[in-house]
Amino acid sequence: MPKVRARLLAEHRAGCRSARPRAVRILASRDVTTERVRVDLSGAPQTTLATLYAKALDADFPEPILGDRYAKEIVERIDYDWAKTTITARNSPSVTTRSAHFDTWVRQFLAVHPQTVVLHLGCGLDSRFFRVQPGPGVEWYDVDYPDVAALREELFPTHDHYHVVAASVTHPGWLAGIPAGRPALMIGEGLTMYLTEQDGTALLRRVIERFPSGELQFDAFNWLGIKAQWINAVVRRSGSTLHWAINRPDDIIEAVPGVRLLAWVSAFDSDTFKRVPGMYRVMAKVMSLAPTLRYMSQYHRYAFGTV
Repeated sequence: MPKVRARLLAEHRAGCRSARPRAVRILASRDVTTERVRVDLSGAPQTTLATLYAKALDADFPEPILGDRYAKEIVERIDYDWAKTTITARNSPSVTTRSAHFDTWVRQFLAVHPQTVVLHLGCGLDSRFFRVQPGPGVEWYDVDYPDVAALREELFPTHDHYHVVAASVTHPGWLAGIPAGRPALMIGEGLTMYLTEQDGTALLRRVIERFPSGELQFDAFNWLGIKAQWINAVVRRSGSTLHWAINRPDDIIEAVPGVRLLAWVSAFDSDTFKRVPGMYRVMAKVMSLAPTLRYMSQYHRYAFGTV
């Protein structure tokens, strides 16, 4: 086992991402002298590298927002021109504030439901399982395309109660293989906007029909966020297309019977956004004066069943 994988596994034991339209090619090969993994991604999965790199940069900050040392070590394992991601230390908080926010919501759910199933959909190369360090009563499933899943298995260690599912999250078949007798937490960070509305609502319905109770946690863009995708350098350079605009919780409540709203938060109003540099907070304060701008990026949390 490579050194980084051994370290990740040891640290996790001591402490105890997708369905996006794609054009993807992954070359996962080892250089026998450097032990670095060569990766070539195009299309939406290329954004996986952008979010990973943002977390790695954040880990070197004197006061990191996420503090994901796992991302930093994985980046060091990958042979890639990271400049292609367009991510810099300056814009990395757009990723890390979101991830830190969902880490908080995930920990809150697991604290109340120590015996549960976690569905981390469109997981990409996120190390949330290792950051959160769930207890032994949690069965955790990271779900993404077979290409991305293979890359995860190349870079991350195995662990008890941790599973990688190689499938498109919109394919109805993979969910049948997940044990259904427990509450479930579905996480969809950076996922919904890459889905069509039809595929997205069908996915949410399948989850709540499969499990007796649980939560759905995901972020979304409103109509302006979707329309303005051409100014999003990460999306544009990857060749991706964003589809599904979610403007308010009623869009979900009306389309997915049985869910109850627990929280709807603008990215600007998240506690994690308070940790960004002052100039970003000033910009957010001005933008928040217009509701459409305030909720261009938003975090959703719903319950279903008896939770």
